[in-house]
Amino acid sequence: MGARTWTIATQPPYWGRCADRGQEPRSQRSQTSEEASSRLFDRAKQWARTIKRDVLALWLAARDPRVPWHAKAVAGAVAAYALSPIDLIPDFIPVLGYLDDLVIVPLGILLAVRLVPSGLMAEFREEAAGRVKPVSLAGLGFIVVIWAAGVLFIAWLLWPK
Repeated sequence: MGARTWTIATQPPYWGRCADRGQEPRSQRSQTSEEASSRLFDRAKQWARTIKRDVLALWLAARDPRVPWHAKAVAGAVAAYALSPIDLIPDFIPVLGYLDDLVIVPLGILLAVRLVPSGLMAEFREEAAGRVKPVSLAGLGFIVVIWAAGVLFIAWLLWPK
């Protein structure tokens, strides 16, 4: 099957800036759908690597005495959940199973990264780049306790009185 070709439309003033640099404008550059999907896939892989590195950096931040206590608490909770071997919402549950991985974890990482001072976060990111991903037993325990509490609550509701 042949590759589809598509073009990117731009505004006319863009031509002048491209001509100055000896390039043709985007509207005249064509790209195959395979090239576009390859670029998208490469960006997604880079984003996933960044998320992994930031989780490890937050794990380091939660253990560092220079980080404020509130940032430590958020960083520790996010890192424990992200590094936990089990999810709060199992992935086999349609839509909701991946919701925590695609929305909750990145938003938690974003919040924690903003709370940790930027100089320290850069240091933790640098250190995290060379580390191996740990497994969070605290996160595992927390998720198991939440699931057990939920099961006990449902059993209490359904228990004949």
